[in-house]
Amino acid sequence: MVILITGISSGFGKAMAQRLSAEGHRVYGTYRKVQERLPGVTYLQADVRSEEDAKNAVQAVLDAEGRIDAFISNAGMGIGGPLEFCSLEAAQEQMDTNWMGMVRFLHFVLPVMRAQRSGKILCFSSIGGLMGLPFQGLYSASKFAIEGYCEALRLEVRSFGIDVILIEPGDFATSFTASRKSVAQDEAFAVYTSYRDSLASIEKDETGGLKPEYLAEKIARILRKKRPAYSYIISTFEQRLSVTLKKILPQRWFAAILSSYYKL
Repeated sequence: MVILITGISSGFGKAMAQRLSAEGHRVYGTYRKVQERLPGVTYLQADVRSEEDAKNAVQAVLDAEGRIDAFISNAGMGIGGPLEFCSLEAAQEQMDTNWMGMVRFLHFVLPVMRAQRSGKILCFSSIGGLMGLPFQGLYSASKFAIEGYCEALRLEVRSFGIDVILIEPGDFATSFTASRKSVAQDEAFAVYTSYRDSLASIEKDETGGLKPEYLAEKIARILRKKRPAYSYIISTFEQRLSVTLKKILPQRWFAAILSSYYKL
C-alpha cells in the first residue's frame, strides 16, 4: 500500500510512519523540520500551510508510485488560552494549520483517488473535536471543522470507492504538549483565575497519556479493514465515556461535569 502522511517529524506521525513502514507499506511523509530519519520512509519537505508544498508533495508520490492508496492527514498544532485573549492572528494560524492544511492536501489527493476509484483518507480530529474544551477553544474549533468537512466529504466520495475515516484521539504523551502555544499574559491569568490550574491539569493529563505507538498500531489495523468504521475514538476508557455522556446527558449536566473537571 502506498501511504502519504503529513507531519512525520514526531509524535503520531513518526510512530505511524515507523509502524506502517515496518509492515511493508511504502510510506511517504511530510516534514518541516526533522532530526531523525526513519529507515524505509521517504521524507518530503512540505508545510501544510503552503498550497505549492502540498501540490509538490502529492506529485512526488505520484511520480514515484503512480498512485496513493491511503492519505493520513495528521499534521497539526495547538493554541491554548482564554478565547478573549487569543489574538485574531492566533485563530487564523490555528485554522490554517489544522483545518486548511488538511483541505490543501485533499485538494490534490482526491482527484487521484477518484481516478483510481479507491483509497482511504484518515483525518485526525480529536476528542476536542467532539466537545468544546475550555482554554482550548481554538483547537476545538479547528477539530470541529475537520469533523464537519469529513462528514460531508464521506457522502460525496463513497461512490468512487473512497473511505473517509475520522480519527479522534484522547490524551497522548507526545511533543504536542511542549509545542503548544499558550496565552501567557498576566491579565489573562488575573481575569480567568482558573486558567492556570486548568492549564496545569491539561498538561498533566497529556504527559501521562497513552503512547503514540498504541495509536500507530490501531491505525495499522484500520488500514487493513475492508469496511472501516466512519470514526474511531482512540483513548482511555474514561475519555471514551465522556463522549458517551455528552451524547446522553442534558447539555447543562454535561457542562457542569466539564466545569468541575477543569476547575471553572
